[in-house]
Amino acid sequence: MEPDTEKITIRIPRKHLKALDFLVETDDFPSRSEAIRSAIRDLIYARLELVVDRMKKFEHAEQALADIKTYEEKYLKK
Repeated sequence: MEPDTEKITIRIPRKHLKALDFLVETDDFPSRSEAIRSAIRDLIYARLELVVDRMKKFEHAEQALADIKTYEEKYLKK
């Protein structure tokens, strides 16, 4: 385990815990903890990609709005 890890407590529905245990027993996870760490890593990478994409779209929209204002000032003399 990494030296900079922290212990946390979570509550999950029993049906999820049973499914997690099934994955640990049949998959290549040595423990519940490792399965949960893997799931959290996957979630973080997936969500980070979504958030970064949203930020890029927001920046693009902000630039488009700034361009519109520039065009209005230049061509419409507003």
